[in-house]
Amino acid sequence: MRYRLLLFLQMINLISSGVLPPRKRFPDAIIVGVKKSGTRALLEFLRINPLIKAPGPEVHFFDKNFNKGLEWYREQMPETRIGEVTIEKSPAYFHSKMAPERIKSLNPNTKIIIVVRDPVTRAISDYTQSSSKRKRVGLMPSFETMAVGDCANWLRANCTTKTRGVNAGWGAIRIGVYHKHMKRWLDHFPSQNIHIVDGEKLISNPADEISATEKFLGLSPVAKPENFGVDPIKKFPCLKNDDGKLHCLGKTKGRHHPDVEPSVMRALKEFYGPENKKFYQLTEYEPYLRIIHTCRNPDSPKALTIEIPLGDAKKLRRYFVLNNYNVDITEKGEEDKYTIGGKRRFQ
Repeated sequence: MRYRLLLFLQMINLISSGVLPPRKRFPDAIIVGVKKSGTRALLEFLRINPLIKAPGPEVHFFDKNFNKGLEWYREQMPETRIGEVTIEKSPAYFHSKMAPERIKSLNPNTKIIIVVRDPVTRAISDYTQSSSKRKRVGLMPSFETMAVGDCANWLRANCTTKTRGVNAGWGAIRIGVYHKHMKRWLDHFPSQNIHIVDGEKLISNPADEISATEKFLGLSPVAKPENFGVDPIKKFPCLKNDDGKLHCLGKTKGRHHPDVEPSVMRALKEFYGPENKKFYQLTEYEPYLRIIHTCRNPDSPKALTIEIPLGDAKKLRRYFVLNNYNVDITEKGEEDKYTIGGKRRFQ
């Protein structure tokens, strides 16, 4: 009996001193999406905190590899000590019908992290990645054709039946109807277990978004503005090393998007308008920045116009300055929003 007591006390001392050997654990938190909204950037920026650990590649256990079993899943995780946080990232979980229930079955206390961005921009980014991966640039139909045209030869979806003029069955469009997917997560997890990251603000003000996520994870924030810089070419945020040099994400991040016809941009904005409102009502989440028009006016080819909530005007001014725009803010007077326009000072 005395021996067991001594052994127990030694174990308590080891735990309190943090010297127990590390081991692989199921994740405390999962970045479940949204695809092409900044999930990779979020995870890489979170690594600033030494207590956050993550596996390398996307695991896709709860959607594609579930039949491999829990021990296989655990083996994909990094080794961690008591007090460290394990995070997994697989953005396809967000629109998976099975993932929420499966994650809850493993651990109902799992913390769920979701990155959202303007769904129009997200769809364009999704299209850009798909065309690049398939090496079909120039062979695939244009974004406009896929979004609002005759896409029957390219999609399983019925392109003759449109929703408000848009091919809502196309995956790049469908994923951006956030409220339909979000409802499944709220059916399985309480709202206090779900943290929403603004993908637009993650680019314009990464320190604030990372700090908020650290707090959600129960950690003391270590991210500061001086930890970040901006890629001078892609204008995408990068981590700043101790020596001041920038450590930027891969070459696929911040890649050039195709120019999209203004009429198609307007059609997509009108399509997503009511869908976005349902998402806001469902989550009580402050709207992300809504890019409505990257100006293609031949008289002003380098202009950019963005529609945003009033409270974000100052934050967006900083974004414009960081991205080398002269800023001109004018009140739009419609639904209490501003139209902020600016011309790039140089390319």
